[in-house]
Amino acid sequence: MKKKECPIDPAFIAEIQKIKTLKEIIVYGTKKGQDKRQFIYLNDEKEPEECTFNSTWQQILALGTYMYSQGLDGKKKIAILSENSYQWIVSFYSILVGGNIAVPMDIKLSVEDIVSQLVRGECDGIVYSKKCEKFADAVKEDANSKVKVFMCIDDYPEYKTQGKDIYDGGNHAFEDAPVDPEDLACIVYTSGTTGLSKGVMLKHRNVTADVVASCSIQTGRQAIGFLPLNHTFCWVGALFSGYLLAEWGYICDSLKDIQKDIQTYHPHNFSAVPLVVTTIYDKIWRTAKRTGQDKKLEAGLKISRFLMKMGIDRRRKIFSKIIDNLGGELEFIICGGANLDPKYEQGMYDFGIQILNGYGMTECSPAVTVNTPYDFKFGSCGRAIPCCEIKIVDPDEFGVGELYVKGDNVMAGYYNDPEATAEAFDGEWLKTGDYCRIDDEGYLFYVGRKKNLIVLTNGKNVSPEEIEDKLICIDYVAEVLVYQEEDRITAEFFLNEEEYPDARERLKDDVRKVNDSMPVFKRVTKTKIRDEEFPKTTTMKIERKNYLNR
Repeated sequence: MKKKECPIDPAFIAEIQKIKTLKEIIVYGTKKGQDKRQFIYLNDEKEPEECTFNSTWQQILALGTYMYSQGLDGKKKIAILSENSYQWIVSFYSILVGGNIAVPMDIKLSVEDIVSQLVRGECDGIVYSKKCEKFADAVKEDANSKVKVFMCIDDYPEYKTQGKDIYDGGNHAFEDAPVDPEDLACIVYTSGTTGLSKGVMLKHRNVTADVVASCSIQTGRQAIGFLPLNHTFCWVGALFSGYLLAEWGYICDSLKDIQKDIQTYHPHNFSAVPLVVTTIYDKIWRTAKRTGQDKKLEAGLKISRFLMKMGIDRRRKIFSKIIDNLGGELEFIICGGANLDPKYEQGMYDFGIQILNGYGMTECSPAVTVNTPYDFKFGSCGRAIPCCEIKIVDPDEFGVGELYVKGDNVMAGYYNDPEATAEAFDGEWLKTGDYCRIDDEGYLFYVGRKKNLIVLTNGKNVSPEEIEDKLICIDYVAEVLVYQEEDRITAEFFLNEEEYPDARERLKDDVRKVNDSMPVFKRVTKTKIRDEEFPKTTTMKIERKNYLNR
Protein backbone atom coordinates (compact mmCIF):
# COMPACT_ATOMS: atom_id res chain seq x y z
CA MET A 1 0.00 0.00 0.00
CA LYS A 2 1.14 3.50 -0.85
CA LYS A 3 -0.20 6.73 0.56
CA LYS A 4 0.81 10.23 -0.28
CA GLU A 5 -0.90 13.57 -0.37
CA CYS A 6 -3.26 14.07 -3.29
CA PRO A 7 -2.00 16.99 -5.40
CA ILE A 8 -5.46 18.05 -6.62
CA ASP A 9 -6.08 21.74 -5.87
CA PRO A 10 -8.58 22.12 -2.96
CA ALA A 11 -10.01 25.20 -4.71
CA PHE A 12 -10.85 23.05 -7.76
CA ILE A 13 -12.53 20.45 -5.53
CA ALA A 14 -14.60 23.14 -3.80
CA GLU A 15 -15.57 24.55 -7.20
CA ILE A 16 -16.80 21.31 -8.77
CA GLN A 17 -18.64 20.27 -5.61
CA LYS A 18 -21.12 23.08 -6.38
CA ILE A 19 -22.15 21.28 -9.59
CA LYS A 20 -25.35 19.25 -9.18
CA THR A 21 -26.52 18.27 -12.69
CA LEU A 22 -24.99 16.82 -15.84
CA LYS A 23 -26.09 19.91 -17.74
CA GLU A 24 -24.04 22.03 -15.33
CA ILE A 25 -21.03 19.76 -15.93
CA ILE A 26 -21.30 20.26 -19.70
CA VAL A 27 -21.76 24.04 -19.41
CA TYR A 28 -18.93 24.32 -16.87
CA GLY A 29 -16.58 22.27 -19.04
CA THR A 30 -17.41 24.22 -22.17
CA LYS A 31 -16.54 27.51 -20.46
CA LYS A 32 -13.36 26.00 -19.06
CA GLY A 33 -12.23 24.23 -22.22
CA GLN A 34 -13.43 26.75 -24.84
CA ASP A 35 -11.27 26.28 -27.95
CA LYS A 36 -9.14 23.50 -26.51
CA ARG A 37 -9.26 20.11 -28.23
CA GLN A 38 -11.96 17.86 -26.75
CA PHE A 39 -12.25 14.83 -29.03
CA ILE A 40 -10.44 13.25 -31.95
CA TYR A 41 -12.37 10.71 -34.00
CA LEU A 42 -12.45 9.19 -37.47
CA ASN A 43 -14.95 10.71 -39.88
CA ASP A 44 -16.87 8.86 -42.60
CA GLU A 45 -13.76 8.86 -44.80
CA LYS A 46 -11.78 7.30 -41.92
CA GLU A 47 -9.73 10.48 -41.59
CA PRO A 48 -8.94 11.95 -38.14
CA GLU A 49 -11.19 14.85 -37.24
CA GLU A 50 -10.82 17.13 -34.25
CA CYS A 51 -13.37 19.14 -32.31
CA THR A 52 -13.11 21.62 -29.45
CA PHE A 53 -15.27 22.14 -26.38
CA ASN A 54 -16.90 25.13 -28.09
CA SER A 55 -17.58 23.30 -31.34
CA THR A 56 -19.15 20.39 -29.47
CA TRP A 57 -21.39 22.86 -27.65
CA GLN A 58 -22.54 24.28 -30.99
CA GLN A 59 -23.33 20.73 -32.16
CA ILE A 60 -25.32 20.15 -28.96
CA LEU A 61 -27.28 23.40 -29.39
CA ALA A 62 -28.18 22.61 -33.01
CA LEU A 63 -29.13 18.95 -32.49
CA GLY A 64 -30.95 19.59 -29.22
CA THR A 65 -32.95 22.44 -30.71
CA TYR A 66 -33.98 20.17 -33.57
CA MET A 67 -35.06 17.49 -31.05
CA TYR A 68 -37.26 20.09 -29.35
CA SER A 69 -38.83 21.02 -32.68
CA GLN A 70 -39.85 17.36 -33.11
CA GLY A 71 -41.66 17.21 -29.77
CA LEU A 72 -38.78 15.78 -27.75
CA ASP A 73 -38.95 18.83 -25.53
CA GLY A 74 -38.16 17.75 -21.98
CA LYS A 75 -38.85 14.70 -19.83
CA LYS A 76 -39.04 12.55 -22.99
CA LYS A 77 -37.25 9.20 -23.07
CA ILE A 78 -34.85 8.92 -26.02
CA ALA A 79 -32.97 5.72 -26.80
CA ILE A 80 -29.53 5.69 -28.45
CA LEU A 81 -28.85 2.75 -30.76
CA SER A 82 -25.43 3.14 -32.31
CA GLU A 83 -21.87 1.92 -32.31
CA ASN A 84 -19.25 4.13 -30.58
CA SER A 85 -18.95 7.44 -32.41
CA TYR A 86 -18.73 11.19 -31.90
CA GLN A 87 -22.39 11.35 -33.00
CA TRP A 88 -23.31 8.98 -30.15
CA ILE A 89 -21.66 11.36 -27.68
CA VAL A 90 -23.30 14.50 -29.10
CA SER A 91 -26.68 12.73 -29.00
CA PHE A 92 -26.16 11.79 -25.35
CA TYR A 93 -25.15 15.31 -24.33
CA SER A 94 -28.04 16.85 -26.29
CA ILE A 95 -30.60 14.62 -24.59
CA LEU A 96 -29.32 15.53 -21.13
CA VAL A 97 -28.87 19.28 -21.69
CA GLY A 98 -32.47 19.54 -22.88
CA GLY A 99 -33.85 17.85 -19.79
CA ASN A 100 -34.78 14.68 -21.65
CA ILE A 101 -33.98 11.16 -20.45
CA ALA A 102 -31.29 9.10 -22.20
CA VAL A 103 -31.81 5.37 -22.68
CA PRO A 104 -28.46 4.06 -24.00
CA MET A 105 -28.85 0.61 -25.55
CA ASP A 106 -26.52 -2.38 -25.88
CA ILE A 107 -26.53 -3.01 -29.64
CA LYS A 108 -25.01 -6.47 -29.17
CA LEU A 109 -28.38 -7.68 -27.93
CA SER A 110 -30.92 -9.40 -30.15
CA VAL A 111 -33.65 -7.46 -31.94
CA GLU A 112 -36.21 -9.05 -29.59
CA ASP A 113 -34.34 -7.91 -26.48
CA ILE A 114 -33.89 -4.37 -27.79
CA VAL A 115 -37.57 -4.03 -28.70
CA SER A 116 -38.57 -5.41 -25.29
CA GLN A 117 -36.43 -2.82 -23.50
CA LEU A 118 -37.70 0.05 -25.65
CA VAL A 119 -41.32 -0.97 -25.07
CA ARG A 120 -40.89 -1.52 -21.33
CA GLY A 121 -38.95 1.74 -21.11
CA GLU A 122 -41.82 3.59 -22.80
CA CYS A 123 -39.42 5.41 -25.10
CA ASP A 124 -40.66 8.44 -27.05
CA GLY A 125 -37.83 8.69 -29.55
CA ILE A 126 -34.90 6.78 -31.02
CA VAL A 127 -31.53 7.97 -32.25
CA TYR A 128 -29.97 5.25 -34.41
CA SER A 129 -27.11 4.66 -36.83
CA LYS A 130 -27.42 3.03 -40.23
CA LYS A 131 -25.85 -0.14 -38.80
CA CYS A 132 -28.68 -0.31 -36.25
CA GLU A 133 -31.51 0.36 -38.68
CA LYS A 134 -32.89 -3.17 -38.12
CA PHE A 135 -33.72 -2.23 -34.53
CA ALA A 136 -35.54 0.92 -35.60
CA ASP A 137 -37.51 -1.00 -38.23
CA ALA A 138 -38.54 -3.62 -35.66
CA VAL A 139 -39.74 -0.92 -33.26
CA LYS A 140 -41.82 0.70 -36.00
CA GLU A 141 -43.60 -2.62 -36.54
CA ASP A 142 -44.27 -3.32 -32.86
CA ALA A 143 -47.84 -2.49 -31.87
CA ASN A 144 -46.84 -1.85 -28.23
CA SER A 145 -44.19 0.75 -29.03
CA LYS A 146 -44.79 4.40 -28.09
CA VAL A 147 -41.88 5.72 -30.17
CA LYS A 148 -42.98 8.65 -32.31
CA VAL A 149 -39.65 10.18 -33.41
CA PHE A 150 -36.93 8.31 -35.32
CA MET A 151 -33.66 10.13 -35.98
CA CYS A 152 -30.94 8.54 -38.09
CA ILE A 153 -27.41 9.67 -37.30
CA ASP A 154 -26.62 9.70 -41.04
CA ASP A 155 -29.10 12.58 -41.37
CA TYR A 156 -27.52 14.68 -38.61
CA PRO A 157 -26.11 17.37 -40.96
CA GLU A 158 -29.68 18.16 -42.05
CA TYR A 159 -31.04 18.05 -38.49
CA LYS A 160 -28.30 20.37 -37.26
CA THR A 161 -28.87 22.84 -40.08
CA GLN A 162 -32.56 23.02 -39.21
CA GLY A 163 -31.81 23.25 -35.48
CA LYS A 164 -29.30 26.05 -36.00
CA ASP A 165 -31.78 28.03 -38.09
CA ILE A 166 -34.40 27.67 -35.34
CA TYR A 167 -31.90 28.72 -32.68
CA ASP A 168 -30.59 31.66 -34.71
CA GLY A 169 -34.22 32.72 -35.18
CA GLY A 170 -34.45 33.31 -31.44
CA ASN A 171 -35.91 30.05 -30.14
CA HIS A 172 -33.67 29.13 -27.20
CA ALA A 173 -36.10 26.82 -25.40
CA PHE A 174 -33.64 23.93 -25.58
CA GLU A 175 -30.69 25.88 -24.23
CA ASP A 176 -32.80 27.42 -21.45
CA ALA A 177 -34.46 24.16 -20.41
CA PRO A 178 -34.46 23.81 -16.61
CA VAL A 179 -32.74 20.69 -15.26
CA ASP A 180 -33.06 19.77 -11.59
CA PRO A 181 -30.73 17.42 -9.66
CA GLU A 182 -33.73 15.20 -8.88
CA ASP A 183 -34.72 14.90 -12.55
CA LEU A 184 -34.30 11.50 -14.16
CA ALA A 185 -31.24 11.60 -16.43
CA CYS A 186 -30.91 8.02 -17.72
CA ILE A 187 -32.50 4.61 -17.77
CA VAL A 188 -29.80 1.98 -18.16
CA TYR A 189 -30.78 -1.64 -18.66
CA THR A 190 -28.89 -4.35 -16.82
CA SER A 191 -27.52 -7.30 -18.75
CA GLY A 192 -30.35 -9.61 -17.68
CA THR A 193 -28.17 -12.71 -17.99
CA THR A 194 -30.05 -14.58 -15.25
CA GLY A 195 -33.49 -13.05 -15.78
CA LEU A 196 -35.37 -10.19 -17.40
CA SER A 197 -33.24 -7.05 -17.70
CA LYS A 198 -34.16 -4.17 -15.39
CA GLY A 199 -34.07 -0.45 -16.18
CA VAL A 200 -31.82 1.31 -13.68
CA MET A 201 -33.06 4.87 -13.06
CA LEU A 202 -30.25 7.34 -12.53
CA LYS A 203 -31.01 10.95 -11.63
CA HIS A 204 -28.79 13.89 -12.54
CA ARG A 205 -27.79 13.99 -8.87
CA ASN A 206 -26.64 10.37 -8.96
CA VAL A 207 -24.28 10.52 -11.94
CA THR A 208 -23.07 14.04 -11.15
CA ALA A 209 -22.16 13.08 -7.58
CA ASP A 210 -20.19 10.09 -8.87
CA VAL A 211 -18.29 12.16 -11.45
CA VAL A 212 -17.51 14.99 -9.04
CA ALA A 213 -16.38 12.59 -6.31
CA SER A 214 -14.14 10.69 -8.75
CA CYS A 215 -12.53 13.88 -10.07
CA SER A 216 -11.91 15.12 -6.54
CA ILE A 217 -9.64 12.17 -5.70
CA GLN A 218 -7.81 11.57 -8.97
CA THR A 219 -7.05 13.37 -12.20
CA GLY A 220 -5.57 12.62 -15.59
CA ARG A 221 -4.58 13.97 -18.96
CA GLN A 222 -5.29 12.81 -22.51
CA ALA A 223 -7.10 9.49 -22.78
CA ILE A 224 -8.26 6.95 -25.32
CA GLY A 225 -11.75 5.45 -25.19
CA PHE A 226 -12.78 2.03 -26.45
CA LEU A 227 -15.33 0.81 -23.87
CA PRO A 228 -18.92 0.71 -25.19
CA LEU A 229 -20.44 4.14 -24.64
CA ASN A 230 -23.69 2.67 -23.31
CA HIS A 231 -21.79 1.48 -20.20
CA THR A 232 -21.80 3.86 -17.23
CA PHE A 233 -18.13 3.02 -16.55
CA CYS A 234 -16.94 5.17 -19.45
CA TRP A 235 -19.25 8.05 -18.49
CA VAL A 236 -17.32 8.67 -15.30
CA GLY A 237 -13.97 7.68 -16.82
CA ALA A 238 -14.27 9.90 -19.89
CA LEU A 239 -17.50 11.54 -21.06
CA PHE A 240 -18.10 13.74 -18.01
CA SER A 241 -14.76 13.76 -16.22
CA GLY A 242 -13.25 15.17 -19.42
CA TYR A 243 -15.49 18.21 -19.02
CA LEU A 244 -14.41 18.83 -15.43
CA LEU A 245 -10.72 18.35 -16.21
CA ALA A 246 -10.84 20.05 -19.65
CA GLU A 247 -8.84 17.19 -21.17
CA TRP A 248 -9.21 15.51 -24.55
CA GLY A 249 -9.75 11.95 -25.67
CA TYR A 250 -9.57 9.86 -28.81
CA ILE A 251 -12.72 7.87 -29.65
CA CYS A 252 -11.52 4.44 -30.72
CA ASP A 253 -13.25 3.36 -33.92
CA SER A 254 -12.44 -0.36 -33.69
CA LEU A 255 -10.88 -2.62 -31.09
CA LYS A 256 -8.74 -4.28 -33.74
CA ASP A 257 -6.93 -0.94 -34.20
CA ILE A 258 -6.34 -0.29 -30.50
CA GLN A 259 -2.58 -0.97 -30.61
CA LYS A 260 -2.14 1.43 -33.54
CA ASP A 261 -4.37 4.03 -31.89
CA ILE A 262 -2.36 3.89 -28.66
CA GLN A 263 0.83 4.45 -30.64
CA THR A 264 -0.74 7.35 -32.56
CA TYR A 265 -2.48 9.26 -29.75
CA HIS A 266 -0.17 8.53 -26.79
CA PRO A 267 -2.78 8.24 -23.99
CA HIS A 268 -1.85 9.21 -20.48
CA ASN A 269 -4.59 6.90 -19.17
CA PHE A 270 -7.59 4.86 -20.22
CA SER A 271 -10.37 2.81 -18.65
CA ALA A 272 -10.53 -0.92 -19.27
CA VAL A 273 -11.85 -4.27 -18.09
CA PRO A 274 -9.38 -6.77 -16.55
CA LEU A 275 -9.09 -8.74 -19.79
CA VAL A 276 -7.30 -5.78 -21.39
CA VAL A 277 -4.79 -5.58 -18.53
CA THR A 278 -4.06 -9.31 -18.53
CA THR A 279 -3.69 -9.29 -22.32
CA ILE A 280 -1.16 -6.44 -22.21
CA TYR A 281 0.86 -8.02 -19.40
CA ASP A 282 0.89 -11.51 -20.91
CA LYS A 283 1.89 -10.10 -24.32
CA ILE A 284 4.87 -8.32 -22.75
CA TRP A 285 6.19 -11.60 -21.36
CA ARG A 286 5.35 -13.64 -24.47
CA THR A 287 7.23 -11.14 -26.62
CA ALA A 288 10.20 -11.20 -24.25
CA LYS A 289 10.37 -15.00 -24.33
CA ARG A 290 9.94 -15.16 -28.10
CA THR A 291 12.78 -12.67 -28.67
CA GLY A 292 15.06 -14.14 -26.03
CA GLN A 293 14.81 -11.03 -23.82
CA ASP A 294 13.06 -12.64 -20.85
CA LYS A 295 16.25 -13.06 -18.79
CA LYS A 296 17.16 -9.43 -19.44
CA LEU A 297 13.66 -8.40 -18.39
CA GLU A 298 13.92 -10.40 -15.18
CA ALA A 299 17.30 -8.80 -14.42
CA GLY A 300 15.82 -5.35 -14.99
CA LEU A 301 13.03 -6.13 -12.54
CA LYS A 302 15.52 -7.14 -9.85
CA ILE A 303 17.45 -3.91 -10.29
CA SER A 304 14.30 -1.79 -10.36
CA ARG A 305 12.84 -3.40 -7.23
CA PHE A 306 16.12 -2.91 -5.37
CA LEU A 307 16.19 0.77 -6.32
CA MET A 308 12.54 1.19 -5.31
CA LYS A 309 13.40 -0.11 -1.84
CA MET A 310 16.02 2.64 -1.68
CA GLY A 311 13.42 5.22 -2.65
CA ILE A 312 14.75 5.55 -6.20
CA ASP A 313 12.19 5.14 -8.98
CA ARG A 314 13.76 4.32 -12.35
CA ARG A 315 11.02 2.01 -13.63
CA ARG A 316 9.97 4.02 -16.67
CA LYS A 317 13.59 4.45 -17.73
CA ILE A 318 14.59 0.81 -17.23
CA PHE A 319 11.46 -0.40 -19.05
CA SER A 320 11.30 2.41 -21.60
CA LYS A 321 10.75 -0.01 -24.50
CA ILE A 322 7.62 -1.36 -22.84
CA ILE A 323 6.40 2.18 -22.13
CA ASP A 324 7.11 3.24 -25.72
CA ASN A 325 5.15 0.27 -27.08
CA LEU A 326 2.17 1.57 -25.09
CA GLY A 327 2.37 5.06 -26.56
CA GLY A 328 5.14 6.50 -24.40
CA GLU A 329 2.95 8.47 -21.98
CA LEU A 330 0.71 5.85 -20.36
CA GLU A 331 0.84 6.17 -16.58
CA PHE A 332 -2.28 4.41 -15.31
CA ILE A 333 -5.21 2.23 -16.33
CA ILE A 334 -8.51 2.50 -14.46
CA CYS A 335 -9.80 -1.05 -14.23
CA GLY A 336 -13.23 -2.40 -13.33
CA GLY A 337 -16.03 -4.71 -14.38
CA ALA A 338 -14.58 -7.95 -12.98
CA ASN A 339 -11.98 -9.26 -10.56
CA LEU A 340 -8.28 -8.84 -11.37
CA ASP A 341 -5.52 -11.05 -9.97
CA PRO A 342 -3.12 -8.90 -7.88
CA LYS A 343 -0.13 -10.31 -9.78
CA TYR A 344 -1.15 -8.18 -12.78
CA GLU A 345 -1.40 -5.04 -10.66
CA GLN A 346 2.02 -5.68 -9.17
CA GLY A 347 3.47 -6.74 -12.52
CA MET A 348 2.35 -3.61 -14.38
CA TYR A 349 3.37 -1.43 -11.44
CA ASP A 350 6.86 -2.92 -11.66
CA PHE A 351 7.00 -1.75 -15.29
CA GLY A 352 5.97 1.79 -14.30
CA ILE A 353 2.25 1.65 -15.17
CA GLN A 354 -0.27 1.64 -12.36
CA ILE A 355 -3.52 -0.32 -12.43
CA LEU A 356 -6.17 1.52 -10.46
CA ASN A 357 -8.65 -1.22 -9.67
CA GLY A 358 -12.12 -0.23 -8.54
CA TYR A 359 -15.55 -1.58 -7.76
CA GLY A 360 -18.86 -0.35 -9.11
CA MET A 361 -22.22 -1.29 -10.55
CA THR A 362 -24.74 0.42 -12.81
CA GLU A 363 -27.04 0.97 -9.83
CA CYS A 364 -24.32 3.19 -8.29
CA SER A 365 -23.67 5.38 -11.32
CA PRO A 366 -21.33 3.27 -11.33
CA ALA A 367 -18.22 3.90 -9.16
CA VAL A 368 -18.30 2.93 -5.48
CA THR A 369 -14.65 2.41 -4.56
CA VAL A 370 -11.38 2.98 -6.41
CA ASN A 371 -7.65 2.97 -5.89
CA THR A 372 -5.88 6.20 -6.78
CA PRO A 373 -2.24 6.97 -7.64
CA TYR A 374 -1.93 8.45 -4.14
CA ASP A 375 -3.82 5.86 -2.10
CA PHE A 376 -3.84 2.22 -3.17
CA LYS A 377 -3.46 -1.35 -2.04
CA PHE A 378 -2.71 -4.24 -4.38
CA GLY A 379 -5.51 -6.79 -4.57
CA SER A 380 -8.12 -4.35 -3.29
CA CYS A 381 -10.80 -2.34 -5.07
CA GLY A 382 -9.74 0.77 -3.17
CA ARG A 383 -11.67 2.82 -0.68
CA ALA A 384 -15.13 4.39 -0.97
CA ILE A 385 -15.28 7.53 -3.11
CA PRO A 386 -16.41 10.67 -1.22
CA CYS A 387 -20.09 10.57 -2.27
CA CYS A 388 -20.97 7.23 -0.66
CA GLU A 389 -20.60 4.89 2.31
CA ILE A 390 -20.10 1.13 2.31
CA LYS A 391 -20.57 -1.64 4.87
CA ILE A 392 -20.49 -5.43 5.09
CA VAL A 393 -23.65 -7.13 6.34
CA ASP A 394 -23.63 -10.46 8.20
CA PRO A 395 -19.89 -11.11 7.83
CA ASP A 396 -18.54 -14.61 8.41
CA GLU A 397 -15.43 -15.49 10.45
CA PHE A 398 -13.28 -14.12 7.61
CA GLY A 399 -15.14 -10.79 7.47
CA VAL A 400 -16.88 -11.72 4.22
CA GLY A 401 -20.50 -10.71 3.77
CA GLU A 402 -22.80 -8.84 1.42
CA LEU A 403 -21.73 -5.32 0.45
CA TYR A 404 -24.25 -2.52 1.06
CA VAL A 405 -23.88 0.99 -0.40
CA LYS A 406 -25.51 4.29 0.59
CA GLY A 407 -25.00 7.70 -0.97
CA ASP A 408 -25.87 10.27 -3.61
CA ASN A 409 -24.62 7.99 -6.39
CA VAL A 410 -27.16 5.24 -5.61
CA MET A 411 -29.99 4.82 -8.14
CA ALA A 412 -33.58 5.95 -7.68
CA GLY A 413 -34.80 2.40 -8.40
CA TYR A 414 -35.82 0.18 -11.32
CA TYR A 415 -38.15 1.65 -13.93
CA ASN A 416 -41.76 0.48 -13.51
CA ASP A 417 -40.61 -2.32 -11.21
CA PRO A 418 -41.48 -1.46 -7.59
CA GLU A 419 -41.06 -5.06 -6.42
CA ALA A 420 -37.48 -5.34 -7.72
CA THR A 421 -36.74 -1.88 -6.29
CA ALA A 422 -38.02 -2.84 -2.84
CA GLU A 423 -35.99 -6.07 -2.96
CA ALA A 424 -32.82 -4.14 -3.83
CA PHE A 425 -32.93 -1.86 -0.79
CA ASP A 426 -32.68 -2.24 2.96
CA GLY A 427 -33.83 1.19 4.07
CA GLU A 428 -31.39 3.69 2.51
CA TRP A 429 -28.84 0.98 1.78
CA LEU A 430 -28.55 -0.68 -1.63
CA LYS A 431 -27.95 -4.42 -1.40
CA THR A 432 -25.34 -5.06 -4.10
CA GLY A 433 -25.58 -8.85 -4.17
CA ASP A 434 -21.79 -9.02 -4.01
CA TYR A 435 -19.77 -10.74 -1.30
CA CYS A 436 -16.82 -8.64 -0.16
CA ARG A 437 -14.72 -7.80 2.86
CA ILE A 438 -13.34 -4.49 4.12
CA ASP A 439 -9.97 -4.44 5.90
CA ASP A 440 -9.16 -2.30 8.93
CA GLU A 441 -7.92 0.52 6.70
CA GLY A 442 -11.15 0.72 4.71
CA TYR A 443 -9.99 -1.05 1.53
CA LEU A 444 -12.61 -3.18 -0.20
CA PHE A 445 -11.80 -6.69 -1.39
CA TYR A 446 -14.20 -8.38 -3.80
CA VAL A 447 -14.97 -12.07 -3.24
CA GLY A 448 -17.87 -12.99 -5.56
CA ARG A 449 -21.54 -12.72 -6.45
CA LYS A 450 -24.04 -13.81 -3.82
CA LYS A 451 -26.21 -15.56 -6.43
CA ASN A 452 -23.21 -17.62 -7.61
CA LEU A 453 -22.36 -18.86 -4.12
CA ILE A 454 -21.69 -22.56 -3.68
CA VAL A 455 -23.33 -23.87 -0.49
CA LEU A 456 -21.94 -27.24 0.59
CA THR A 457 -23.73 -29.74 2.81
CA ASN A 458 -21.12 -29.20 5.54
CA GLY A 459 -22.44 -25.64 5.86
CA LYS A 460 -19.46 -24.01 4.17
CA ASN A 461 -20.01 -21.21 1.63
CA VAL A 462 -17.60 -21.00 -1.29
CA SER A 463 -17.26 -18.22 -3.85
CA PRO A 464 -16.54 -19.76 -7.28
CA GLU A 465 -14.85 -16.53 -8.42
CA GLU A 466 -12.21 -16.91 -5.70
CA ILE A 467 -11.23 -20.34 -7.05
CA GLU A 468 -11.43 -19.18 -10.67
CA ASP A 469 -9.00 -16.36 -9.95
CA LYS A 470 -6.39 -18.94 -8.94
CA LEU A 471 -7.06 -21.43 -11.74
CA ILE A 472 -6.96 -18.79 -14.50
CA CYS A 473 -3.34 -18.07 -13.54
CA ILE A 474 -2.31 -21.46 -14.96
CA ASP A 475 -0.48 -20.48 -18.17
CA TYR A 476 -2.52 -22.51 -20.62
CA VAL A 477 -5.97 -21.94 -19.08
CA ALA A 478 -7.86 -19.64 -21.45
CA GLU A 479 -11.20 -19.75 -19.60
CA VAL A 480 -12.51 -21.47 -16.49
CA LEU A 481 -15.85 -21.69 -14.74
CA VAL A 482 -16.32 -23.15 -11.27
CA TYR A 483 -19.72 -24.41 -10.14
CA GLN A 484 -21.45 -26.90 -7.89
CA GLU A 485 -22.61 -30.35 -8.99
CA GLU A 486 -24.45 -32.00 -6.13
CA ASP A 487 -21.94 -31.63 -3.28
CA ARG A 488 -18.84 -31.38 -5.46
CA ILE A 489 -16.91 -28.34 -6.67
CA THR A 490 -16.43 -28.69 -10.42
CA ALA A 491 -14.03 -26.69 -12.56
CA GLU A 492 -14.69 -26.62 -16.30
CA PHE A 493 -11.84 -25.44 -18.56
CA PHE A 494 -11.26 -24.15 -22.05
CA LEU A 495 -7.54 -24.56 -22.72
CA ASN A 496 -5.06 -22.82 -25.01
CA GLU A 497 -3.93 -26.00 -26.73
CA GLU A 498 -2.56 -24.16 -29.73
CA GLU A 499 0.35 -22.71 -27.74
CA TYR A 500 0.39 -25.52 -25.16
CA PRO A 501 -0.21 -28.87 -26.92
CA ASP A 502 0.36 -30.78 -23.66
CA ALA A 503 -2.19 -28.73 -21.69
CA ARG A 504 -4.61 -31.61 -21.12
CA GLU A 505 -1.87 -33.83 -19.73
CA ARG A 506 -0.63 -31.10 -17.38
CA LEU A 507 -4.01 -29.98 -16.07
CA LYS A 508 -4.50 -32.59 -13.34
CA ASP A 509 -1.17 -31.85 -11.64
CA ASP A 510 -1.60 -28.09 -11.90
CA VAL A 511 -5.10 -28.19 -10.42
CA ARG A 512 -3.70 -30.28 -7.56
CA LYS A 513 -1.08 -27.58 -6.89
CA VAL A 514 -3.80 -24.93 -6.73
CA ASN A 515 -5.85 -27.16 -4.42
CA ASP A 516 -2.87 -27.53 -2.08
CA SER A 517 -2.84 -23.75 -1.58
CA MET A 518 -6.46 -23.63 -0.40
CA PRO A 519 -8.52 -24.94 2.54
CA VAL A 520 -9.90 -28.46 2.00
CA PHE A 521 -13.52 -27.29 1.62
CA LYS A 522 -12.55 -24.95 -1.28
CA ARG A 523 -10.74 -27.58 -3.33
CA VAL A 524 -11.83 -28.63 -6.81
CA THR A 525 -12.91 -32.27 -6.80
CA LYS A 526 -13.94 -32.65 -10.43
CA THR A 527 -12.56 -31.22 -13.68
CA LYS A 528 -13.98 -30.99 -17.19
CA ILE A 529 -12.40 -29.83 -20.44
CA ARG A 530 -14.51 -28.26 -23.18
CA ASP A 531 -13.61 -27.97 -26.86
CA GLU A 532 -14.89 -24.45 -27.43
CA GLU A 533 -15.17 -21.16 -25.56
CA PHE A 534 -17.94 -20.61 -23.02
CA PRO A 535 -21.02 -18.68 -24.17
CA LYS A 536 -20.66 -15.05 -23.10
CA THR A 537 -22.76 -12.00 -22.35
CA THR A 538 -22.50 -8.82 -24.41
CA THR A 539 -19.97 -7.56 -21.85
CA MET A 540 -17.80 -10.63 -22.56
CA LYS A 541 -18.44 -12.29 -19.21
CA ILE A 542 -19.07 -16.04 -19.15
CA GLU A 543 -22.78 -16.79 -18.81
CA ARG A 544 -23.40 -18.61 -15.52
CA LYS A 545 -27.16 -19.06 -15.70
CA ASN A 546 -26.91 -22.61 -17.05
CA TYR A 547 -24.52 -23.62 -14.26
CA LEU A 548 -26.38 -22.34 -11.19
CA ASN A 549 -28.07 -24.71 -8.76
CA ARG A 550 -27.02 -27.89 -10.58
